[in-house]
Amino acid sequence: MTSTETPLSTAGGTDRRRWFALAIVMTAAFMDLVDVTIVNIAIPSIQRESGASFSQIQWITAGYALAFAAGLITGGRLGDIHGRKRIFLVGIGGFTLASALCGLAVNPEMLVASRFLQGAMAALMVPQVLSIVHATFPAHERGKVFGLFGAVVGLGAVSGPLLGALLTEWNLFGWEWRSIFLINLPVGVAGLILGSRFITESRAPRALKLDLVGVALVTLGLLMLLYPLIRGRELGWPVWGYVSMAGALVVLAALVAYERRKSAIDGSPLVELSLFRVKSFAAGIAVQTVFGVALGVFFLVWTLYMQVGLGWSALKAGLTGVPFSIAVSVAAGMSVQQLVPRFGRRVLQAGALVMAAGVLLYLWESGHYGLGITPWQMALPLVVMGVGMGLIVAPLTDAILSEVPREHSGSASGLLNTVQQMGNALGLGLVSVVFFGTIGDRLRPDQVGPAFADAFRNSLGWVAAVLGVIFLLMFALPKRPALHAEGEQAATESKEPALVS
Repeated sequence: MTSTETPLSTAGGTDRRRWFALAIVMTAAFMDLVDVTIVNIAIPSIQRESGASFSQIQWITAGYALAFAAGLITGGRLGDIHGRKRIFLVGIGGFTLASALCGLAVNPEMLVASRFLQGAMAALMVPQVLSIVHATFPAHERGKVFGLFGAVVGLGAVSGPLLGALLTEWNLFGWEWRSIFLINLPVGVAGLILGSRFITESRAPRALKLDLVGVALVTLGLLMLLYPLIRGRELGWPVWGYVSMAGALVVLAALVAYERRKSAIDGSPLVELSLFRVKSFAAGIAVQTVFGVALGVFFLVWTLYMQVGLGWSALKAGLTGVPFSIAVSVAAGMSVQQLVPRFGRRVLQAGALVMAAGVLLYLWESGHYGLGITPWQMALPLVVMGVGMGLIVAPLTDAILSEVPREHSGSASGLLNTVQQMGNALGLGLVSVVFFGTIGDRLRPDQVGPAFADAFRNSLGWVAAVLGVIFLLMFALPKRPALHAEGEQAATESKEPALVS
């Protein structure tokens, strides 16, 4: 296949296939978002039916997260080099196969290995979603597209636990927990077939080579950083974990030095450091990292609060999140198209303040209603939080990628997803301090509910504080929507002949 960059004549409005392509890649993104959380609901069923040890149960969740986070930057760059469509199809095909292996696992060891494979394939698939959008749609259409992407993120954020609860409770075909993996098969196969037909191939316009030393350094550095964060609480925060995280900073510093040298030698670094000279990208990456911390803390403690503290079923807890999901989706759809062009950066800052207000309202309600709080009483703070998140997630993605050159869209997308995962991992590490740090080691059954409710309120205070930090960081973003890399000539370029070599 010859090197080609997606022609804007195809993307700009004459070829409706781009909207089918968008639906396909968004479905893949949704599938990954759901798969990150859906397993947590089925853990008791998995442990009971498979006889998995506590350590193996931890690896079922941690294995996916580690393989996914460590491979995102490499996966994004592979799309730039070998074609985003090609790598996306490899990723979704591998993800579907890994899902089948998870669902057919005959022992815990096979399930753990399949989860590692699933995470690695997701790392190939997910970065291509944003880079395909960036390469397929011209600048003047991306606001609408990123609004849709934000809606998908909102739905995926709370759909995992709900779908996991429904599938486990329905026990389709007697599959029990296996259905949470096997449900991916028809979706993945459809995505593979339709993607091969409707997605237009794109890649960097000049030949790039995979930076193998960069791959080794970034993988090692991320594993050394994320493994202690993901498993630190369960392991009691051993000394080697702190040593590993400190060593990760050394490795990542060596990566930066090497990538500078690599860029000067042949212009094919794994991490395109020149992206950080773009103000919108650098500032947006900082905001995305800290935002990931807030989300990492909230979603975990929220689930523990409802299911352990309040004693709700997984299905009841999942249904409680529906107002939040709807609010995120609606606000994300409005923010990029209608609000950001008029009010600029203030929309994102308003989102941070609105989300913080929702968190504080939730904190008050939890204290006021105590353990007798109902899902209906939670609806108001969740809607306020959802609106705030929707005002952030779609415009932030657009701001980060708006001035990224198209040949580096895969690398930029990989970096964006990686820092989000790093933020989530940092948030999970913070949970051990702000949530479990306030709960006693030995609780009587009657003490569990009040202890978890108190820990939840303490955690909400921290989440609100982090959102305040995000509000301040957003001052580093451009005041007005940045021109995309194609500039205002997008509509003109869309009329030019396709560039295919």
